[in-house]
Amino acid sequence: MKHYIAIFALMFFIPSALVAGPLKGKLVIFHAGSLSIPFRDISEAFMKAHPGIKIVRESSGSRTAARKIRDLGRRCDIMASADSTVIDELLIPRYADFRINFATNEMAIMYTPKSRYASEITPDNWFRIILRDGVEYAHSDPNTDPCGYRTLMVWQLAEKYYKKIGLYKMLTEHCPEKNIRPKEVDLIALLEAGELDYVFIYRSVCKQHHMPFVRLPDMINLGNPRYNNLYKNAYVKVTGKRPGTFIIKRASAMTYALTIPKEAPNRKAAVEFIKFLLSNKGKEIIERDGQGFISPPVAAGYSNLPEELKPLCRPE
Repeated sequence: MKHYIAIFALMFFIPSALVAGPLKGKLVIFHAGSLSIPFRDISEAFMKAHPGIKIVRESSGSRTAARKIRDLGRRCDIMASADSTVIDELLIPRYADFRINFATNEMAIMYTPKSRYASEITPDNWFRIILRDGVEYAHSDPNTDPCGYRTLMVWQLAEKYYKKIGLYKMLTEHCPEKNIRPKEVDLIALLEAGELDYVFIYRSVCKQHHMPFVRLPDMINLGNPRYNNLYKNAYVKVTGKRPGTFIIKRASAMTYALTIPKEAPNRKAAVEFIKFLLSNKGKEIIERDGQGFISPPVAAGYSNLPEELKPLCRPE
């Protein structure tokens, strides 16, 4: 009789104990401002599939997001950056040991129908338009947000592309300090209020907000890997890991990346969220919200990936 009871327990009770329970708890994500809408949409779909999970998202410039972890000691479950090199430079190897490149983007110039000379601006004359008297244009802070230093890179590349000596200097000098904000999405409200005429921002953000934009030539928009040899001629100095230090950021085609910090409180849920993001459903949302999806995603530190994520990525 005891023999049969043991078999019954093995067949019915033990397997159920081994089955992972439903996901639950809080999942904290620090992410780039330009990922606000895609990550909102992905989070809503994920929580619908996992009602025990509550996702808390914090949007900021990518370098600010990394510094929350590195300098402020704040813990999150996922950090997603608009520039893969931010994770390399500020988090790996002490605070994270892998990153996954999953999406692309390109620079553009957002405006409104009420912007000065909106009816005249084109990919060929945008620099002449924004340098006219009375025109206000803006970008985000290069020290906190990749969109900020990418704007400066676009201006450097534009000087050579349009053969306008001194263009980079003119563009920087005519953009006052008050028009430089912590992250690119901070500038949209100012644009809509008419305080700004033009904002240098990601093409995906323009599409997400249904705003008109100038699509820049591939040779300067940092969106086409074919032109990496050209892009790398542009570079910007930004603040380094420690106060008073600096690093050189050299231009390349944009890659968005994410990681799970080593001290993630809800690592299990983080892995499942990334699996969902990298799935066909996640790809559909990313592309619908205006970004390219890297297929398959590319992982640096591939050997350190959670086992569940390895089949979804290829090594860098």
